[in-house]
Amino acid sequence: MNLDDDIALAHRLADAAAAAILPHFRMVTAERKGDATPVTLADRAAEEAMRVILKAEVPRDTVIGEEFGATAGSSKRSWVLDPIDGTAGFLAGRPLFGTLIALVIEGFPVLGIIDQPVLRERWVGVMGRPTTLNGKPVRTRACRELSDATLATTGPHYFDDHDGTHFMELAAKTEHRRMVMGGDCYNYAMLATGQLDVVCEAGLKLHDWAALVPVVEGAGGTMADWNGDPLHAGSDGHVIAVGDPARLDDVVEALACAH
Repeated sequence: MNLDDDIALAHRLADAAAAAILPHFRMVTAERKGDATPVTLADRAAEEAMRVILKAEVPRDTVIGEEFGATAGSSKRSWVLDPIDGTAGFLAGRPLFGTLIALVIEGFPVLGIIDQPVLRERWVGVMGRPTTLNGKPVRTRACRELSDATLATTGPHYFDDHDGTHFMELAAKTEHRRMVMGGDCYNYAMLATGQLDVVCEAGLKLHDWAALVPVVEGAGGTMADWNGDPLHAGSDGHVIAVGDPARLDDVVEALACAH
């Protein structure tokens, strides 16, 4: 599968999103969407900018975006967009948010970008190729024991009581003194770059995780649901990323052992 043209297109999408977002950084206030999550003018402007390019260049492809929903196409390809993953952090002036761009073919992500426009960091993951950060290959790190692992999650308040209990069982088996809270998609970028070992979240939608899979897996890690099964368009939003694939079974077992 030759994705060179799609990679170039994804870079143009990330450039357009960055140009729309940067003028608003540390300059905006939030509105509330119907589900009470915050949204900004920057979210909408960035997604609109990307949609204009996609409509002009790949009009047969489906487009699925966080802000404007799905525009159906006639091909078996979908571009999945999250213009600002980590809006709460963006509103707090923290440069740990990211623009997520994924190409999904027949339900599985084959191309993903995590772009942090303030820091000018761009991770590109492509099926069958090494993940890069600003053009240079990156790798996950080895983790000999789950007890040595640094675990990250966006925040415990995103888990319901049931999922939170399972997460805390996992946390108890990792190096909890180094556990990282906050970071959204940036945690997965740090895992791909060898700075974290495990990321665990629940309640994610396709636009939250599709771009992350090629980035993490192209760096030598693996992503799965909480049962250890590969992620696909029908997955239920329970997501784990593991830098060292040898620890996947340990993570799944820890998540399953809550009483």
